[in-house]
Amino acid sequence: MRATGKIILSTANFDSDAAILIDGVAMPVRVRRSARARAYRLTIDGARGELRLSLPARANLKKALGWAQAHEAWVRAQIARQPAVTRLDHGAVFPLEGRDVTIHWIEGATRTIRLEGDRLLLGGAAESVGPRVQRWLVNRARAVLETESHELARDHGLIVASVGVGDPRSRWGSCASSGAIRYSWRLILCPPDVRRATVAHELAHLLHMDHSPAFHAAHARIYGADPKPARAWLRAHGGGLHRYRG
Repeated sequence: MRATGKIILSTANFDSDAAILIDGVAMPVRVRRSARARAYRLTIDGARGELRLSLPARANLKKALGWAQAHEAWVRAQIARQPAVTRLDHGAVFPLEGRDVTIHWIEGATRTIRLEGDRLLLGGAAESVGPRVQRWLVNRARAVLETESHELARDHGLIVASVGVGDPRSRWGSCASSGAIRYSWRLILCPPDVRRATVAHELAHLLHMDHSPAFHAAHARIYGADPKPARAWLRAHGGGLHRYRG
């Protein structure tokens, strides 16, 4: 078959592993066969340090990997553009609601995490600092987003069925027709006005399950201001928020 693949950035669920060489070093490639695919498609997940290759169900894997290998220069360029991962360990600085906070591990101190000014203090096992800090951030995000969603909904006569958080790569929030809303927990890293604009966006979908002029008018009304600056902030800085990992 003739490969006419298109290279894009995205995410998917893949079912087998392989590798190609980037500057002589093997880089993992997660491979997915799809009955719907008509060509090869190469994507990259910089945070996980892996490539993802989808191909038609009956395609030859060796040829597909050869096609991917031929795009080594593109892969190298994309990797160079990815922000370096910042582990949420002792000494790391990360944004919390738009301000820089430094993680400070104290030997012998309690495991309880405390936010004091611009420092996040905790004790416990040093090797578990990162996962515990990330869990703390996820829990904080869930609590803040749940409170803001219900309060803003109540102010505008709307009903939210439930609020949850996850860690999607391609969206900041989603709203189902049932009234269930899910957000990226990384919104807790954004400035508060950006987070609230995102909450208002999902609440507007309770009125309009589209992006029509009526939806945009509802979004601005619920937010109480022009949401364009918040959207611009996410376009400029949102991708970098995925660099912070426990």
